[in-house]
Amino acid sequence: MNPLVAIVGPTATGKSSLALELCQTLNGEIISADSRQVYRYMDIGTAKPTKEERALVPHHLIDVADPDDDFSLALYQSKALETIDDIQRRGKLAFLVGGSGLYVWALLEGWRIPEVPPNPTLRRELEARAKIEGGEKLYKELKETDPAAAERIDPRNVRRVIRALEVSLQGTPFSQLQVKHPFVDSVIIGLTTDRADLYRRIDDRVDSLIKRGLVAEVQSLVARGYGFDLPSMSGLGYKQIGLYLQGKIDLPAAIQQIKFDTHSFARHQYNWFRLKDKRINWFELGKGPNQTIRRFVEQFVVN
Repeated sequence: MNPLVAIVGPTATGKSSLALELCQTLNGEIISADSRQVYRYMDIGTAKPTKEERALVPHHLIDVADPDDDFSLALYQSKALETIDDIQRRGKLAFLVGGSGLYVWALLEGWRIPEVPPNPTLRRELEARAKIEGGEKLYKELKETDPAAAERIDPRNVRRVIRALEVSLQGTPFSQLQVKHPFVDSVIIGLTTDRADLYRRIDDRVDSLIKRGLVAEVQSLVARGYGFDLPSMSGLGYKQIGLYLQGKIDLPAAIQQIKFDTHSFARHQYNWFRLKDKRINWFELGKGPNQTIRRFVEQFVVN
């Protein structure tokens, strides 16, 4: 069978548009590796592919959960593996596309993720501490308890920090649960650019999301009954617009905060996708047409 083709890298580097082009020429289908695109009704802020783009190429693992559903890494991995198997059995090329490093490497490295039962009492205690002491205090505790896990978790992802602590405090380091045995053969394409260009791309995208109606989208989510305390509503764009809708900041400040936080997020993504990682075949934006990448991928495709 053909290998899984992964397209990774920081946000706003054109991963989705590249995948769309390659799929049309190489008979492929796209599996999203975006931890927010799984949620319904969150279209603009997550930069989901449009209906027209989905009509051109089949997309998978988009709109598979409601914003108040508990969508775990184990569930994502299971669904993605089923989808990859289905695509490959139909003789098509599977493309894994996205910047959620946790999702990407859980698939590419084949993490065995034991289902550690939730501990509601401990979780509530940690959540209460996060509200009182701040997420930074819990992240510092995780670094002391399980530094390997802390290195792979964004400190701002308080939900993930709490889950890692919840597991580790029950006796088994969270990092030791993620044993790696690759499920599928893969070839990894990375898209990168210099920091100034990356920030410009991010800022342009944020301005575009606002023009397309991000504020109205967040308002519609609230109208559907989804509160700002949900993990799904803590994503980039939704959290900051939520602060604006709650009257805590004005809209220009919210927009600037989205840009600033997305810059920070992009820097963190390079902790997941390291430029020195020899498994990733990096291509710099503006240093060659997409045909160069297509020819590279074609080397691994079985006709």
